[in-house]
Amino acid sequence: MFLVICARAHVLDRPFCEWIYTGCPLYLGYGETMTGTLSMRLLHMLFDATNMHRWNDHIRPLDLTELDKQAHKAAIAWALGKSYESQYAERLDWRRLIEHSLFSFIERSVMTDIKPPLFHRIKAERSQEVADFVMSEVNRLIPGMDASFLSRMDGYLRGSADTVEDEVLRAAHYMATHWEFSLIYDMNKRSVGIEQTRADIESELDFHGQMISGMRKIMKGTDFVDLIGQLRFQQRWTRTPRIPQTTVLGHSLLVADMMFLADLDDGVDDRILYNDYYTALFHDLPEVLTKDVITPVKVNVGGLSDMLSSYETEMIESKIIPMIPEGWREEFRYIIYDPFKDRDSEVFGRVNGRDIKACDMMGAYMEARLSRYYGITSGVLKTAESQSRERMSAYSTKIDLKALVDDLEDICSE
Repeated sequence: MFLVICARAHVLDRPFCEWIYTGCPLYLGYGETMTGTLSMRLLHMLFDATNMHRWNDHIRPLDLTELDKQAHKAAIAWALGKSYESQYAERLDWRRLIEHSLFSFIERSVMTDIKPPLFHRIKAERSQEVADFVMSEVNRLIPGMDASFLSRMDGYLRGSADTVEDEVLRAAHYMATHWEFSLIYDMNKRSVGIEQTRADIESELDFHGQMISGMRKIMKGTDFVDLIGQLRFQQRWTRTPRIPQTTVLGHSLLVADMMFLADLDDGVDDRILYNDYYTALFHDLPEVLTKDVITPVKVNVGGLSDMLSSYETEMIESKIIPMIPEGWREEFRYIIYDPFKDRDSEVFGRVNGRDIKACDMMGAYMEARLSRYYGITSGVLKTAESQSRERMSAYSTKIDLKALVDDLEDICSE
């Protein structure tokens, strides 16, 4: 498989190895200039990770997708990163951590669902060829990407990934993998190689033991990791047929990555970038307590929205906040309460809540529209798609929602 992949990379019309990165716009030779980072084609690539099924050669109690795994990893990385800062009194480069997490996600999306042991071996033995292929595919599938973003991604793929932020991400990766493995292990005890897989995962956890044990000590266990994982059980749009099925956690990562890309284009500072990303990532966290109540029900049932908001606050304070170390709690409250409201704090900085809401609407619209594209539809989906377009057309935000909708239509017509 790898030889075929490498061969394909070298016969593309515009091979990556011929590019030269500069600080100026990069011209592709077809009259296209790279302008901007947020694009529907990149969002579609990330969304399509819902169709990448993990552990699909094992018995599974539920579908485990790559999008959900990446979302779980991102949330765990926040907990590990905050714990590291508390333990060592050293501020992490959260911009780097978030961006490297996205680069890793894009790489995994391009390399499809190669089994992890083989994927890691290929990367170790043929890292430069892998980087060539990934960058070639990104350029082919997502024309017009920002040159500086691509340059940083190329540096990440070809580098040693030896920063503290990369160590946090690796530890988060194996914690999320271990969480998945714990779900399937009992059902697969007779599977050939299962004990070796178990030993390999535990070995990686031991390798990152100092960082993980620091988090467990500061957060008094891994309840937060398990709580986040429960959002992988909650399907969105549960009362209508739809493919691919997405979960609350997977949707949250798509919204967070969309917001991150928009903030990169807008040139916001590191604090706003952090606030916007994690507000978006955790914006549906209360649904682990209430389940996913669809917007039409919230809006049309008198008083229900206010009642749910009051109930969510009560449950967050009694169930979730105790899992958060005391020194983080005010910041965490700032992140998870009123996620769709613009706010500015002298202590915690600005949150672009209205733009996060725009990303949330676009994420829901993608779910409805792409299900119809795949051939599964219903009256609920048609109505939701139509109403979403109406709401987005009237919504004020820095994000060009119309351009994203139009580009999604182009994708669906190909």
